[in-house]
Amino acid sequence: MDYTVLIYKDEEGGFWAEVPSLPGCYSQGETVEETMEHVKEAIETHIIALKEGLQEIYANREFVIGNVTVNTIA
Repeated sequence: MDYTVLIYKDEEGGFWAEVPSLPGCYSQGETVEETMEHVKEAIETHIIALKEGLQEIYANREFVIGNVTVNTIA
């Protein structure tokens, strides 16, 4: 099963990732590649925990990522 992963640059160095379709599923790493490896493991572990708790496992949701420009001068 495929999941969309959002990766962010951490202010203190490295990267962190979240999985929008699996609330609470996060991971981190020093590089994007390492972060992707770690988040894959996090997804697998998260799904196992959901199955053990007899909770629903959500499939990947479609969503749009966009940018909005706002005027910060009030």
